[in-house]
Amino acid sequence: MEPASEVGPQVESVLAGLRRHARHLVAELPGPLRRIRLRGGDTVLEVEWHAAPAGTAPAATASPAPPPTAAPPQGYAVRSPIVGTFYRAPEPGVAPFVAVGDLVRPGQVVGIVEAMKLMNEVTADRGGRVVEVLAADGDPVEYDQPLVALDPA
Repeated sequence: MEPASEVGPQVESVLAGLRRHARHLVAELPGPLRRIRLRGGDTVLEVEWHAAPAGTAPAATASPAPPPTAAPPQGYAVRSPIVGTFYRAPEPGVAPFVAVGDLVRPGQVVGIVEAMKLMNEVTADRGGRVVEVLAADGDPVEYDQPLVALDPA
């Protein structure tokens, strides 16, 4: 991998997302890991731990990841299609696409994720009533992160 000073901002952004995914995976898996490899487009993050003595786990160098936010048990979550910045409205000062209590139909836009200066619409693939908006306007979001919780209507 190139030194950080020679890596462009786009690659740094992808690597930051891959590192967050790696922390989430390591925190969620029940047993010790020896190797993890994640790919984001042409960028690859690979981490391998050397064998540790029996009964010990590799030392973690990253801070522990927060627990993932999930949809309600009977509900459904509209998830982020990509890594980027989540926006609830099409532009600043305009009403959000959806609010708690709104009915959403399949295919309806519920937000936007900006990635590399491109605005990507986030659409619901199922209908339902908005129970909770799980990501705040302007928050960085990960791939497959729950953004809007829906209760089936």
